[in-house]
Amino acid sequence: NNRISECPELSTCMIARGALIKPWIFTEIKEQRHWDISSGERLNILKDFVHYGLEHWGSDTKGVETTRHFLLEWLSYTYRYVPVGLLDVVPQRLNWRPPCYFGRDDLETLMASDSAADWIRISEMLLGKVPSGFTFAPKHKSNAYDRAENG
Repeated sequence: NNRISECPELSTCMIARGALIKPWIFTEIKEQRHWDISSGERLNILKDFVHYGLEHWGSDTKGVETTRHFLLEWLSYTYRYVPVGLLDVVPQRLNWRPPCYFGRDDLETLMASDSAADWIRISEMLLGKVPSGFTFAPKHKSNAYDRAENG
């Protein structure tokens, strides 16, 4: 909104990376508010994602692991979200990298982890135990890529 008001000849604004980090951004834009979404509400969004993945790829072993792969890739973006209720400055710029923080509950803290091992724990909450020998390295260069605890 600031960009459009500062530059009246601007007709659109790209928000794709914002939608990767917080998919409810479209609701925020439509309702003209900052949504202090809870960890439970965020988990419900992940549950919907898993449901759609299993519906599309099937609930057999191959479908579950394909869904898990895409979920983990998405979690490698969503961990960057900092809840509005914990911010010092609103709105947050998407390229800001705030320091690690403790959330208002354990789930919120887990979702903020930059460790791929924690993303795998979240996937296990939604899709069951990972197969033995499972590893994950995000496609894009992220903080979790080189961490020792990720294998």
